[in-house]
Amino acid sequence: MKSVYGSCPFATTQRVLQGKWAIVILFQLSTGTQRFNELERNIPDITRSMLTRQLRQLEDDRLITRKVYAEVPPRVEYSLSDMGEKFRKVLEQIEIFGLEYIEELKKTNTPIRS
Repeated sequence: MKSVYGSCPFATTQRVLQGKWAIVILFQLSTGTQRFNELERNIPDITRSMLTRQLRQLEDDRLITRKVYAEVPPRVEYSLSDMGEKFRKVLEQIEIFGLEYIEELKKTNTPIRS
């Protein structure tokens, strides 16, 4: 079967945002540049290895940038790339949907899965 990555906007976006933490990391970086330890602190349920993997993937997909400073100890900062900045509008809509959906779950006493 032919891959639709690169030709279908939905499949391409889904592929770029794969991973449990991609959207959460993009949200965190939408608030400003952060270092690895800050991201780790702001996303308490993520493991170090998963954060590393997800940051590499987002960098490979050009949604974030990684800047390494020539200091001892080395300082590394992550921020949204130009393409990542374009994702802000999507993050805002995801937040609106998420808040409305949470309210709907509360109204219907639907258990919230973790």
